[in-house]
Amino acid sequence: MLIGVLTIQIHLHAIFSLKDKRKIVKSLVERLRSRFNASVSEISAQDSKQLAIVGVSVVANDGSHLNEQLDKIITFIVNDGRFVTGRVQRETFTCDHDLPYGA
Repeated sequence: MLIGVLTIQIHLHAIFSLKDKRKIVKSLVERLRSRFNASVSEISAQDSKQLAIVGVSVVANDGSHLNEQLDKIITFIVNDGRFVTGRVQRETFTCDHDLPYGA
C-alpha cells in the first residue's frame, strides 16, 4: 500500500474576516474530498486571515496511480482562482500490508 501526502500553503487576498477565509477553505476541502476521494483538512494557520495550510492524503496500491492523483490535486488547487498557491510539499510512503486480518 502506498500513501501520498501533500501539505499546501494557500494565500488569500482581500479577505477581511476569518469567516470569509473559513468559507473558502471549507469549500476547497469539500470539493477535494468529493472529487478525489482524498482525506483533506486545514492543518495549520487557522487564526490567520490570509494564510491557510491544507493537508491532503491519498492511498493507492500503484505508484503511478498515486502520483497521477497527487498531480491532479495540485493542478486543481493551483487553478482554483480564489487564492494563490504557495509552497507545496509532497511525500510518499510505503506501508507493509502483510499483516494478518484482525491484527
